[in-house]
Amino acid sequence: MTTLEPLVDRTIADRVAERIREAIHDGSYSPGTRLVERSVARELGVSHIPVREVLARLADEGLVDRLPRRGARVAELTRQELDEISSLRIVLEQFVARRVQAVWTPTIERQLRTVAREMVTAADRGDAQRVIELDQRFHERLWTLADHGLLNELAAMVRRRVTSFLISATRALPPADLREHALTHVALIEALASGDRSRAETETERHISLAAERIRRSLPEEDA
Repeated sequence: MTTLEPLVDRTIADRVAERIREAIHDGSYSPGTRLVERSVARELGVSHIPVREVLARLADEGLVDRLPRRGARVAELTRQELDEISSLRIVLEQFVARRVQAVWTPTIERQLRTVAREMVTAADRGDAQRVIELDQRFHERLWTLADHGLLNELAAMVRRRVTSFLISATRALPPADLREHALTHVALIEALASGDRSRAETETERHISLAAERIRRSLPEEDA
């Protein structure tokens, strides 16, 4: 008698997970939206079985809330959760900053400045979606440079918890604030390039705290 579980083709479930994550992150499924297995399956043209599996997976990632007898909903965010996530992001991203400084080169600086310059240009023309895409590319580049698999996994997981809220808050920024958001990436590059660890950590904390404040302004008021 074998003790091994049968191999399962994960392709469909992985594709379903990717599509639902995208829908949550781009706001197609807004916070609090009910996710009915059969309805989602019908939209995606699959059976409800991989959808059920994926909703459990996304609940583990913090993107979906599953309540007994009430089904699944896109996770909402409280101010306390935002504070907890942001404080953890600061610690992780400061570690990223230290590792990036350790491998800093003129080529790295040039690459990051190119992304930041494109971000400012996109902000100046009011293209919030492009700013969002470049923002993601910028931070993914830092994670890659940090060259620490577990750190990158944790940083990405924590950021995913607020990605949809970050996107929504960024889209709502007026032109001047959108440009200011883009310019914070220039300030972060300058702090990293300085070689000053304390300056890089301080600018990283400021960068994440500003993002948290944008999200906070977009959250509904909570009952006292």
